[in-house]
Amino acid sequence: MRVLEIIRDAWQDLDSRTRLWVGYAVIALLAATVAWSALSSRVQALEKKRSARETVLKEMLPLKVAYLSAKQSAQQLSGRMNMLRPDDSPAKIIEDTGIKGKSIKITPLKGEERNGFTEDAADIRIDGLTFNEVVNLLYRLEKGSRPLVIKKCNLRVRFDDPSRCDLALIMALLKPAPGQAKP
Repeated sequence: MRVLEIIRDAWQDLDSRTRLWVGYAVIALLAATVAWSALSSRVQALEKKRSARETVLKEMLPLKVAYLSAKQSAQQLSGRMNMLRPDDSPAKIIEDTGIKGKSIKITPLKGEERNGFTEDAADIRIDGLTFNEVVNLLYRLEKGSRPLVIKKCNLRVRFDDPSRCDLALIMALLKPAPGQAKP
């Protein structure tokens, strides 16, 4: 209680003009404290909001990458589907590559229907290819302008000539389903 009495005595000893200025200083100090408290709570709320958004952003970035990858793949498939001609078949595509080997045997297979696509499948056997020709053939099939799926691929080295091999693959050409129009 002694401290309060000292403060009260000091207050009463001040002249009126000094009391006014001390009162203004106390009011300004209280106003600054209230403003600081309000700003501090607002800053804490904004920090929580920022950290929540950063968490959401960290979750969304991998999804964005996956979405862009899927979009690019879909656009690539759409472009390949637009390049498709009605007379295209697995046999014609193999012939267009220009890689012959000693003999080519192409057997049509029953294709499946999936999600708006029909598969024109074929069992293809090419004998007497060099390894370079196999690599070139597979590269041309993969990077070609038509939508192809290689379902099975088997490469065997020939016993009579180890520098040559036999390639057996099951390949399907994707075509739009008959009821679907081209995009």
